[in-house]
Amino acid sequence: MDALYTAVATATHGRDGRAFTNDGKIDVKLAPPAELGGNGEGTNPEQLFAAGYAACFGSALGLVGRQAKVDVSDAAVTAEVGIGKQGEGFGLKVTLRVELPDTVDQETGRKLVETAHQVCPYSNATRGNIEVDLVIE
Repeated sequence: MDALYTAVATATHGRDGRAFTNDGKIDVKLAPPAELGGNGEGTNPEQLFAAGYAACFGSALGLVGRQAKVDVSDAAVTAEVGIGKQGEGFGLKVTLRVELPDTVDQETGRKLVETAHQVCPYSNATRGNIEVDLVIE
């Protein structure tokens, strides 16, 4: 694959440090959530992953909607990223909740969401590695 764009980010001190991009557009304090024993006073990798996946999936949905000539411009995607023990280490699971406009019928919406899941780079990166549930609301 020839990259059309490459994002560059650096994290220091793992989950209890700072993450920033080379262009300065992101610079956030990191802290483990209280549920994982942290103070929760910063963002965490799961939140950042959720935000990226939701945005990416929304763009993929817009693309397949335009190709199918179905207006999904008012759709919203919420990504829930869970972390938990998996074998000797930790694993992630994702639920993507897609809220489609009322003008999109159930069957068409399901087809668009499933097609977006085939197109989205995050979906392609996680396929076979992370459990991803698609929920159409």
